[in-house]
Amino acid sequence: METFDDFLATIDDPERRAKLDDVFVWVRKTFPNLEERIAWNQPMFTDHGTFIIAFSVSKAHFAVAPEPAPLEVFKARIQESGYTQTKQLFRIKWDQTVDYDLLRDIIAFNIEDKAGHTSFWR
Repeated sequence: METFDDFLATIDDPERRAKLDDVFVWVRKTFPNLEERIAWNQPMFTDHGTFIIAFSVSKAHFAVAPEPAPLEVFKARIQESGYTQTKQLFRIKWDQTVDYDLLRDIIAFNIEDKAGHTSFWR
């Protein structure tokens, strides 16, 4: 798997595939300076070689993984959006609406917070 399109092709359900593709398109338009990368079979966006956010899929949801720091900062908003979370990710059920304001704020937080980072992970 080398591209986001390769990743999307692994999603059998066309509605689910389109929903996640919409998220990717939105990230590209909202944060055009981010770079796309497939690693550990997950699509992720990076900035100056450092991790910003990744996505994965399961039968019931897709997961958004921005690292633990923003998950703690945005914990209340994640819960208010109706999403469940762990220390590493939060889950958006396929039938839930994507909270793009929350997603924007999490990505912007990571970009700003990791501006001086030289390593991939925090």
